[in-house]
Amino acid sequence: MAEQQGCGTAADAFAAAVAAEIPRLRRFARVLIRPADAADDLVQETVLRAIGARAQFSPGTNLRAWLFVILRNARNAELRRLRRFSPLDDEAGQAIPVSGGQEERHAMTDVAAAFLRLPPMQREALWLVVVEGMDYAAAAQVLGIPVGTVRSRLSRARDALRAALD
Repeated sequence: MAEQQGCGTAADAFAAAVAAEIPRLRRFARVLIRPADAADDLVQETVLRAIGARAQFSPGTNLRAWLFVILRNARNAELRRLRRFSPLDDEAGQAIPVSGGQEERHAMTDVAAAFLRLPPMQREALWLVVVEGMDYAAAAQVLGIPVGTVRSRLSRARDALRAALD
């Protein structure tokens, strides 16, 4: 009986840690998928997969990176499924809504448009490091690429954004 309580406590702690990452998962999902409802569905799928695969998580490792990998894998699986049925890209031509003053709105629209024009691989790397605050090693783990490739993608993304905004 005490063993089950200990297991329940560990499961509860794991679920709480996963729940604490939901806001970050939502932000990253919105980078990957434009419609908010589709991004929320992706986050829900990620949380369900993570809780189902709890035994595969190594305590002491980076939970956020592990969850982001699950999120990207779930998105990629969905994209593969959609490609079999529809050749249309839902992300094309959609702007990110921004509130604030007119000048700020115009500046943010320019940044958002330039960001959306980046190749997806550069956009993902830039988001993980700049917005989510991940270090290069964690971003490399999420993206499944070497750290040097993350640095290269970031450099290209930053250069492209500067050029687009000048």
